[in-house]
Amino acid sequence: MTILEERWRGVLDGMAEAERLAGRAKGSVRLVAVSKFHPASDIAELRRLGQLDFGENYVQEARAKQEALAGLGIRWHAIGPVQTNKAKDVAGRFHLLHTLDRAELARALLRRLPAGETQDVLLQVNIGEEAQKSGVAPSALAALCEEMLEGGLVSSEGPGLRLRGLMCLPPRCGEGEAARPYFEKLRLLRDELSVRFGLPLPELSMGMSGDYRQAVEEGSTMIRVGTDIFGPRPVKA
Repeated sequence: MTILEERWRGVLDGMAEAERLAGRAKGSVRLVAVSKFHPASDIAELRRLGQLDFGENYVQEARAKQEALAGLGIRWHAIGPVQTNKAKDVAGRFHLLHTLDRAELARALLRRLPAGETQDVLLQVNIGEEAQKSGVAPSALAALCEEMLEGGLVSSEGPGLRLRGLMCLPPRCGEGEAARPYFEKLRLLRDELSVRFGLPLPELSMGMSGDYRQAVEEGSTMIRVGTDIFGPRPVKA
């Protein structure tokens, strides 16, 4: 067994234990392996072992890996901020976009999405209200959702942009138990939106290497783990 496989299986075991402690069904939380800066060969190895979902932060890097690993049946997740001028490289090319945070980007994605296709999206919430981070402020979330729904930018069904839920990235100091209040807040925001607009919103993308156990206990449906699987991140060239 390689070190990569050992780490990956360790995360799966940790997820299973977190599901058990939270009283959730085994396999109810999806693992998104965050592969940014790591080689395509590592992704291919994990795919052979059964890992299906991979997250990339940078569109250009992700597109290169998509081409190199075409045919492996990978579900790619765009988990980094997307500039409006990069919408053409995202729309219809990812299983899920985690970082929709403004109407301008939604319009750009729709313009670039091939006719009749569906692009699943999550709204990114700046849950810690940090100036340096992307995402809509919690207080502005309902207004943004209303604007997008009334403007036909998103809906609960395809084709077009299909809104599936929310994503957050807590403050870096908020690892472990310190992150729990942020995860709880995102879950409550999702529940409020679901009731207010009559949307299913089944997905909560929250939890990373240092706090995914707490995220699972607070209702996460997908965690984004990089370091605990791939090891220390290589320096970007």
